[in-house]
Amino acid sequence: MSLSIDIAGLRPERVAVVPSPLAELGMALHALSEPGHHPGLQGWVTGVTAGLDSHLADRMCEADFLWRTTFSDIFLPYAGIPGRSMLPGATLAEELDLLDKLTDEQFVDSALEFTCAPGYDVPSPSVLADPKLRRRAFELAATRGPRQVRFTQRLLDDPPRVRAWLRQFLEDCDEAFFADVWARVRLPLATDARYKTDLLRHKGLAEALASVSSAVTLDADAARITVDKLVQGRTTTGDGGLLLVPTSLGWPHLMVLHRYGWQPVLHYPVGSPELASPPSVAQLTLRMKALSHPVRMRICRLLARSAYTTTELAQVHGMTAPEISRHLAVLKKAGLLTTRRRGRYVLHQLDVTVVARLGSDFLEGMLR
Repeated sequence: MSLSIDIAGLRPERVAVVPSPLAELGMALHALSEPGHHPGLQGWVTGVTAGLDSHLADRMCEADFLWRTTFSDIFLPYAGIPGRSMLPGATLAEELDLLDKLTDEQFVDSALEFTCAPGYDVPSPSVLADPKLRRRAFELAATRGPRQVRFTQRLLDDPPRVRAWLRQFLEDCDEAFFADVWARVRLPLATDARYKTDLLRHKGLAEALASVSSAVTLDADAARITVDKLVQGRTTTGDGGLLLVPTSLGWPHLMVLHRYGWQPVLHYPVGSPELASPPSVAQLTLRMKALSHPVRMRICRLLARSAYTTTELAQVHGMTAPEISRHLAVLKKAGLLTTRRRGRYVLHQLDVTVVARLGSDFLEGMLR
């Protein structure tokens, strides 16, 4: 399984490596919402969480589906600007202005990426215009609690109001904690961007991509970039460009924006933290046996990003609920899942802290 980017006709000058403050803020919000994905950021997460104003913390939970899975494409708005060649802004304010340039349809579809994405990399109607997609958005929001139902309702009923709410929220996050983060990571990210730009100019795209991740390869003859991930998808640079955006907070996530009609973006981590110590041999044997099935591997990839019901997993994988339940039982017996009840829904999620103990290669494969 992999993601592919068709780069036929892509000119070298249309490939850019540029840090993005808004993307880094999105990753910061993700790390605060899912600290288990980022063992090396535990100290930072604890410090920021302890110092958050209670009102801001409550707002952060209100719309956390925008960044809990990884983060939605609204944090890469320049990719959606017509022409598919816009670069990230130098400041958060500049990028928030670019976010304002997205249409309501683009904004809403991007915001609902993880709860209602019928055709991410193919042409599809907007959830604002399609009653069936609107119902599905509410059904999936319901599995995540009444707060997300209320937010989805506001988003679909009055996108401009939610856009204004989000901009104010992100500006408040900047004041509360992100300005300090950006001051710390801006120069290292700029240094990494200069290094990869030099590779592009002097050694070519293949060398630059290899320095991003061993999971990214270039087939020059086929004019195709392939990203090794436990998901399938495709996109093309078309008459636009290709963006490489580094992140200091993102490991182990290697994100590929491949939304139809948007400029492709590789959002890649620079550096990686130390992981926890390995499990006992008995635990390792049990867990590796549980993960030896390809269907369970794919289930784990989804559950690493968000909580899902058995019914949702069955729909995604084209299987029956009993079949999914048997796979979940194996994973739960191995101690790899957490389960919680929310109303009439039972939600399952991968215990990323436990998975981290299996090794960085496996964790990176799950989360990239």
